Amino acid sequence: MALSATPDRVLADLGATFRPQRQWVEGRGIWLIVGHFLSGVGAGTWLFALWLDWRPGLVLAIAAVALSGLAHLRFLGRGARFWKMYRARTSWIARGFVGMSIFLPAAVLALLVPPGALSGALVVLATVGAAILIVYKGNVYAASRGVPFWNSPVLPILYATYAIRGGLALLLVTLPLGGRGIDAHGVGLIELWVAVSAAVMLGFYLGVMRSTNLAARRSVAELVRGRAAPAFYLGTVAVGLLVPILIGVLGFAGPLSHAVLAVVGATSLVGDFFAKYAIAKAGIYVPLMPAGREPVAPAA
Repeated sequence: MALSATPDRVLADLGATFRPQRQWVEGRGIWLIVGHFLSGVGAGTWLFALWLDWRPGLVLAIAAVALSGLAHLRFLGRGARFWKMYRARTSWIARGFVGMSIFLPAAVLALLVPPGALSGALVVLATVGAAILIVYKGNVYAASRGVPFWNSPVLPILYATYAIRGGLALLLVTLPLGGRGIDAHGVGLIELWVAVSAAVMLGFYLGVMRSTNLAARRSVAELVRGRAAPAFYLGTVAVGLLVPILIGVLGFAGPLSHAVLAVVGATSLVGDFFAKYAIAKAGIYVPLMPAGREPVAPAA
């Protein structure tokens, strides 16, 4: 895999007490963020489209997960090596590929075969694959003990919340294009509830990380006032949380149009992506040497 930083930057990072994680967010690493974003959105969309019995949403879910697979292959650089992911069967990356391998063929066949017992079984199988996709993303990061900021049981819950929210958001975006059979007001209220839940969960996660070890606290500093701060405040908080929540609250005064709900969906998707991006960018490795009394301040 190609380095995501120049040799000088690599040497500088190795000489620093707090080394920023770059491989999963810079260079080809951005494709991993895209892949995790799309797989979560696709899996969440499948669940809600199934619940609402909206076939176009099911098609969108399949497309999103398929694109996430392409993004993962782009991250690998040499797509022919993807099969090696299956060899480490106990890793969450392998479990994610298994989930994708279950979901895509089962979901496609479920839409192609006539309604009946076979179709129902395929839907159940695809839903199992979607559930694996929702669960695996956060656990990929949480299993990385070298980055204490990610190594928390709270992170998989946060990522699952964002996946569910992303599924709702994609459905809202498609409302002006023909979502007449969808209870737009009900979906909007659920989206508001999930957005508030995501905000609370994000705040709780950061609070927990601030009370752990020095490297995790340094990551929180990177997120709120360091190199990840612009993406966090603009993408995750302002666009991704404040705008959808404020518009959702206005919905209590009267029904919102499909166009306005589509804006809520679009901003929620932006927030979903930048939440993953900012958390990945704020990752700091466990110091190679004791940090001593070095102050916890963000890196340049």
